[in-house]
Amino acid sequence: MTIDTEVRHITKPGANLFLELGFDAAEAAHLHAESQQRISDTKLLKEQLMDELSSWITTNHLKQAEAAEILMISRPRVSDLMNKKVSKFTIDALVNMLSRVGKSVRLAIG
Repeated sequence: MTIDTEVRHITKPGANLFLELGFDAAEAAHLHAESQQRISDTKLLKEQLMDELSSWITTNHLKQAEAAEILMISRPRVSDLMNKKVSKFTIDALVNMLSRVGKSVRLAIG
């Protein structure tokens, strides 16, 4: 059995994937805008959680190695956290880290 691995099409960054999938222009525009809003909302939430963790590290005058031990992550991950590399963390991971340092997280839907 042979697995087909030939690349037939590459979607350019920022392109409307929904349009390329064959949705009509109006629906594709709506779906694209909605997906961009969800991505933006997720990024904002991650940034807020990361800000809280960064602030905790700074306030407690911790070195990255010390923070890594407490947060149960590697030192390079602490660097990613401090540099706000949101794509490297899930919301769950950030909430778990906040829990490890005694901070509760509440989500308000409005």
